Amino acid sequence: MAAHIGRRLRKGAATTAVAAAAVAALSASQAPGATVDDQGRQNTGDATSAPDTAADDSATGNSPYYTDLPPLNSPAPSPSAGSGEAGDRSAAEAGIPATVLDAYKKAEAALREKKAGCNLPWQLLAAIGKVESGQARGGRVTADGTTVTPILGPQLDGNGFALIRDTDNGAYDDNRMYDQAVGPMQFIPSTWSWAGRDGNGDGRKDPNNIYDAALAAGHYLCRFDWDLSKPGDLRKAILSYNNSTEYLNTVLSWLEYYRKGTHEIPDGTGALPEDRSDARPGATPSAPGTTPPAQPGKPSGSRPSPSPSAPGTGSPSAPPTTPPPPTTPPLSTPPTPTDTVHHLEDAGTGILTAMAGHTFAERISTRAETEAGKAVAKVRIRFTIVGDTDTTFAGGESVATVTTDASGVAVAPALQAGERTGAFAVQAAVAGRSVKGVPYKVTVTQRVADALTRVGEKELTCVAGGEFAEPVEVKATHGGEAAGKVAVTAKLVTSADDPAENDKGPYFKDAEGKTIRTLTGLRTGPDGQLTLPKLYADDTAGTFLLRLTTAGGATLEVELTVEPAATPSPDPDPSADPDPSTDPSTEPSETPAT
Repeated sequence: MAAHIGRRLRKGAATTAVAAAAVAALSASQAPGATVDDQGRQNTGDATSAPDTAADDSATGNSPYYTDLPPLNSPAPSPSAGSGEAGDRSAAEAGIPATVLDAYKKAEAALREKKAGCNLPWQLLAAIGKVESGQARGGRVTADGTTVTPILGPQLDGNGFALIRDTDNGAYDDNRMYDQAVGPMQFIPSTWSWAGRDGNGDGRKDPNNIYDAALAAGHYLCRFDWDLSKPGDLRKAILSYNNSTEYLNTVLSWLEYYRKGTHEIPDGTGALPEDRSDARPGATPSAPGTTPPAQPGKPSGSRPSPSPSAPGTGSPSAPPTTPPPPTTPPLSTPPTPTDTVHHLEDAGTGILTAMAGHTFAERISTRAETEAGKAVAKVRIRFTIVGDTDTTFAGGESVATVTTDASGVAVAPALQAGERTGAFAVQAAVAGRSVKGVPYKVTVTQRVADALTRVGEKELTCVAGGEFAEPVEVKATHGGEAAGKVAVTAKLVTSADDPAENDKGPYFKDAEGKTIRTLTGLRTGPDGQLTLPKLYADDTAGTFLLRLTTAGGATLEVELTVEPAATPSPDPDPSADPDPSTDPSTEPSETPAT
């Protein structure tokens, strides 16, 4: 036991030292003004203290993790790597299984497209994957990225771990009493329910699939508009995944290690980590997915007794000579604020309506109450957007979790309307509890304009049978601001009093060159401006009207003048206006000679 404790103490010191070096390297390369204190923590201008994150408000529920540190040798394989057991071990520790590595890189590419400002490196996913599951248990995955056997963390029953009661009815972890972290990236079911993604395109969101889990982890780390190229935001993102300083330091160590280079190894050949954060002197820690704890109410029996470690996988522990006394859990645990919530009530939310592309002026407010109607503070309320819509919360997410204040009220982040119009809902629920929630109806209306003006003052004229040299340009506004992406209809009408389409005068041409006098489907640009297609004129001269209307009722009439074509001069009539010099009647008569 003394040797084991000594190894843990040495490892703790090494973790701090390596993490300090890693953070120093990250600070030097990413934030010139950053410094590192003697505990390996970053001090930057935009860094904040560790978030007050509740267990069921993090990706993993603050579940146990692997604390193994990177090898001291270079991550790139050397010519001598693989020669001998030590070399094989080092190469396996440094490498990343092929399918797992592919999943990390695909997730980085997807986030680069969806959330370029996050600057998510695949090496961060690799570092978290190493710490959470040893790269999916050394890459033991099928061809589509699904783990050969499910990876489960210990049940979060409050006995040495966080207390998170069942939120998925055992759908992901097969445990109907408590939650367990699931899959290679160790998501708890309540987080996976909104953070899960389909990373391999099979139409499913499976926490035990490395492609799905890696993409979900990327979106989770980028959900608050954090820029992970900044040490302060990077630190906050990692702590939001698992709120532990040692976890932060370990992940940063692997991140810096993988940034120096790595190599691909065959699936299933990765080295399995040995040390876990939940290890206790005299006990053998259980690896996720290998010895899942017994679950209350199931006929699986009691928790397995610790067994000696396999050769080469850690320090063996001798089996006890006498059975350990049974552990008697407390008859009851003090209720948490979440346990006391009986229902949710609306806290005065107004009408939730906004124009497409705009931010909702009203924010959703929900109050947590006991059965007696008293306010409950420090309860996490999860707001989920439900329905066919592209409206999101800040950061482009469809879910936001907010903790109630002293008055029991949680105010959701502002909604940002997308381009899809219509009604949908936002569901407010208590994170980690199945109690009566509150649905909110939300409506997105089409973009409108309340004014339409012509750009330019030059008269629009054309000769009959010709084409107008100047295009018609207009600008739409709403409340004095440019109204972008507003629908506009342009129609050549008979007169100001007759909105019927004219059958003569100016006209447009369609894609096939045919005459048309009504254009629909036009939209203003981001600056609210619109330039109409070229106008032509038939042989009818006169003054004509082009009427433009927008969604919202703004109208503008533009005069178009078609001048008669120039009349060609007629050929001169030889019989008209004879030239006196050639008129025979004017010629002098000849006098006959006598």
